[in-house]
Amino acid sequence: MYFKKIRNTITTLLIILLMLVPELVLAYSESIIASGKNIGIELKSKGIIIVGTYQVGNKNPALNANLQTGDKIISVNGIKVNSIEEMLEAIDLRDNETSLNITYLRGSKELNTTLYLEKDNNDVYKTGLYVKDSISGVGTLTFIDPNTKLYGALGHEILEKATGQKLEIKDGKIYESTVTGITPSENGNPGEKNVNYDTSKIYGNVKENTEYGIFGTYTDQIPDNKLYKVAKIDDIELGNAKMLTVIDNDEIKNYDINIIKINKELTGNKNILFEITDNELLRKTGGIIQGMSGSPIIQKDYIIGAVTHVVVDDPTKGYGVFITNMLEEAEN
Repeated sequence: MYFKKIRNTITTLLIILLMLVPELVLAYSESIIASGKNIGIELKSKGIIIVGTYQVGNKNPALNANLQTGDKIISVNGIKVNSIEEMLEAIDLRDNETSLNITYLRGSKELNTTLYLEKDNNDVYKTGLYVKDSISGVGTLTFIDPNTKLYGALGHEILEKATGQKLEIKDGKIYESTVTGITPSENGNPGEKNVNYDTSKIYGNVKENTEYGIFGTYTDQIPDNKLYKVAKIDDIELGNAKMLTVIDNDEIKNYDINIIKINKELTGNKNILFEITDNELLRKTGGIIQGMSGSPIIQKDYIIGAVTHVVVDDPTKGYGVFITNMLEEAEN
């Protein structure tokens, strides 16, 4: 009888605990805003990226210090630096020394070296380094979650052009841009959007640069746009769909596409293969162009993904990433 009471008590406790445990839910909303807005992007690097070296007289100070393209300078003479301005200030404090103690990252490994400055023909000391601390570009805003205020754009990572490496970012921002013209795509040569920027009109910050796009908080007023249900993979079908993008000024329009293939593997950002069937878009752009990355893909009342890549040899075709991949990345 005593054990029966204990068993009944344990059963009751288990029932109570089960009632208290919340259902497993995703943080993102079941319906989100599909944007298609054209955006300017600025990302600030973690560390100062070496993008090239040069000769000073008959010497190459950077190569002699074993510095190479892709390395990231994080301190000069023991002073931490996050921008070119901070690096120059640290160099100015060297107290007439002709060498610098440099701490840098090569991949994830932290290394140290001594960089000897060399005078050029004008008796000015030079480092022999070409460096940058930020990257600017253009893309398309994919979604805004009106409940969390998280956004996602691009659908793929941003690479540093000189090194081909994904940019490890400190922070960044997205801001207003308008399309002033189009350079059309041709087979083997993707075109691009030509844009004007207004960096004073900031839409949001950038906290992540990942395989699935750039992500952050939308800090501008949330637009009162139509909400689209978030498609799970099994909701996506072959056949007709639309993409939202801007090819003139700031007007977001939808254009017809045809989904050819769906890769149900969850990894990567080439989950959807599609072709453009919209005559207006083909006439004006020749197909997918640079700056369309992130354009949301709509099927019925679902947002199913975003444009990520062009098929270079046939720019009428492109790839898209599942929207769920982007939303899950935005939560991290």
